[in-house]
Amino acid sequence: MSGAERDPALETLLEFLKRSRGFDFTGYKRTSLERRLRRRMDSVGCQTFGDYLDYLEVHPDEYGQLFDTLLINVTEFFRDPPAWEHLREEVLPGLLAGKPPEEPVRVWSAGCASGQEAYSAAMVLVELLGLESFLERVKIYATDIDEDALSTARLATYSIKEVAGVPEPLRERHFEPVDQRFAFRKDLRRNVVFGRNNLVQDAPISRLDLLICRNTLMYFTAETQGRILRHFHFALREHGALMLGKSEMMTSHRDFFEPTDLKRRIFRRVARAPSLQTRLTGLANGEPAGLPLAEDERLTRDAALELGADAHLIVSRSGQLTFANLAARALFRVSLEDIGRPFQDLPVSYQPVELRRAVDEALREQRRVSLGDTRYTPDGGIERTLEVSVNPLQANGAALLGVSIVFEDATRYSALQRELEGNRRDLELAYEELQSTIDELETTNEELQSTNEGLETIND
Repeated sequence: MSGAERDPALETLLEFLKRSRGFDFTGYKRTSLERRLRRRMDSVGCQTFGDYLDYLEVHPDEYGQLFDTLLINVTEFFRDPPAWEHLREEVLPGLLAGKPPEEPVRVWSAGCASGQEAYSAAMVLVELLGLESFLERVKIYATDIDEDALSTARLATYSIKEVAGVPEPLRERHFEPVDQRFAFRKDLRRNVVFGRNNLVQDAPISRLDLLICRNTLMYFTAETQGRILRHFHFALREHGALMLGKSEMMTSHRDFFEPTDLKRRIFRRVARAPSLQTRLTGLANGEPAGLPLAEDERLTRDAALELGADAHLIVSRSGQLTFANLAARALFRVSLEDIGRPFQDLPVSYQPVELRRAVDEALREQRRVSLGDTRYTPDGGIERTLEVSVNPLQANGAALLGVSIVFEDATRYSALQRELEGNRRDLELAYEELQSTIDELETTNEELQSTNEGLETIND
């Protein structure tokens, strides 16, 4: 269902749930949400979403039933065993071998439900590292949006049926029998930290070696999936591993991740090359810092700055324009006579984008300020898309010298990006139709499994 076709009453209900209970379902696929909502509506005799919203306000005990229906927490230990086998035998040994022996190992189980995936990862790492090294080095962060599921995960006690997927040797080493149930060992449990995290709204956990997010992305729209995957890329260390569910594909952001085993949905983070802005800023800082430059090296650096393809300005700490390369002078009609004048008095300080506040902010807070893309049409020229950033310049990381302003020409990139986005949308529409069918089958199967477990519990 596209944004234009969305039911306003459904959107009002979702916004109400977000505002009143802190559950943000606005990025979830509408077909799955609507089907599950209508199941609850039928059970309480509501015909419309508006009626159900009114019902929730009068019957607050309904929220528990509703969230149990919307948040299907079906999980198990070592779910999809071939994927865990590949992770244990192929992926993690390489990751661990590339780390110093004393360096921490950080794992995030996102959408952890009642904790089985997080504890599965713990068992794998205990077997690979040994108990002592695991206790000293490993930290597993397990998050979910459902507080009830997190409470179950923290208890870490499971029925005989729930631990059936754990091989007998692992069960004997990592669990303790308690009142006809099995409890994950307390000493191992201390290395697993549970907390609430909304993948759509909250900041990701960072500096990760392994990120497990299985059968969670499938409930989100393609746009929301893309945003979450960008967060995952930020969260992982270079060459860190991402483990998705078997029903999930990565149709976009393949420049962020590459598959190590596509069939088992395990991907490796791809390091992105530094931007031109970063390279120019490094030149403006005279990198490498602290090393004397020979005269020919200094001339080479100055020539690179002067003849660089992108417009580049430098403003001193006292607010004077001290440098404008050839591209900047031609693009913004800055003359050599303007060098040394107060930057705020020059038209370039507010055209094509307001730079004075950004310069003050970069100087005051000593951090990079990004102004994003801006459209600019020079006199007698064609419209360009410029990516603008203001970067503080510091000598050897100490004294603040001024700021570097870079206008990276992203015109061709923007045109290609628009064309790519058009093609991607067409592909994603086709994929969403296919994925929707898969999701319907997967969700129905999970619902049947959840219902079956409930019936078995009643029968027991």
